Amino acid sequence: MPDMSFVEVSTPHPHVALVTLNRPERMNAMAFDVMIPFRDRLREIGYDNEVRVVVITGAGKGFCSGADLEDPGTIPHVDGLTLPTMALRSMELLDEVISTIRRLHQPVIAAVNGPAIGGGFCLALSADIRVAAASAFFRAAGINNGLTAAELGISFLLPRAVGQSRAAEIMLTGRDVSAPEADRIGLVSHVVEGDVLLDTCFEIADRIIGWSRAGVELTKRQLWNSLDASSLQTHMDAEGTAQLFVRITTQNFEESVRARREHRPPVFLD
Repeated sequence: MPDMSFVEVSTPHPHVALVTLNRPERMNAMAFDVMIPFRDRLREIGYDNEVRVVVITGAGKGFCSGADLEDPGTIPHVDGLTLPTMALRSMELLDEVISTIRRLHQPVIAAVNGPAIGGGFCLALSADIRVAAASAFFRAAGINNGLTAAELGISFLLPRAVGQSRAAEIMLTGRDVSAPEADRIGLVSHVVEGDVLLDTCFEIADRIIGWSRAGVELTKRQLWNSLDASSLQTHMDAEGTAQLFVRITTQNFEESVRARREHRPPVFLD
């Protein structure tokens, strides 16, 4: 059984689950003994209807340093498999972490408190919102290790975040992207001092929590669906269906009008 202490889940703020990768002595590297409980805890949180926003961060000075080159941990369910198939199983397991974050009902904020390297960079990219401490940096490290820099969806997600040319330059050179540069190119939404990183994430969470649950969940879904849309028209059709669904099946719009008239925050009951 994986050591569940490698992943800590707390609720330091109302309706917010804080998920902390807790292996600071290894810069929260992506050993299987860390990633399996991480994936499983995220799945549990996805069904916790008291949680409206998830914040992911790392213990200590690092967010996540990517693959653990010294102690990768144990890959489950590989007895009797050959090395090539074991390798495929291991990549599928790590892919599941990224796709689990994407499929969560709740928006996910990555509180990037330090280096996000290799798979850790991919992990940050899989979040809906990224907030970085001033000391954080990002590196697509596969190329530095004589491998491909393309892993865990980064060659899909990074160009869509910062543009094709800039993504290619970052991935092919293996250079570090500092927090200020990440802010300038749109890789993160905020850069703050480390001591207010989580508070900033909680402030963003509060804004999200104030809106309709259905509206938030469908907005997250449409943002992710837009990356796969085959055309503008196809995506607009999907957006329109989602908008009509909330408009017709709830009283949210009427409540927002009443709230503005009465000079109060809306209370959306969906």
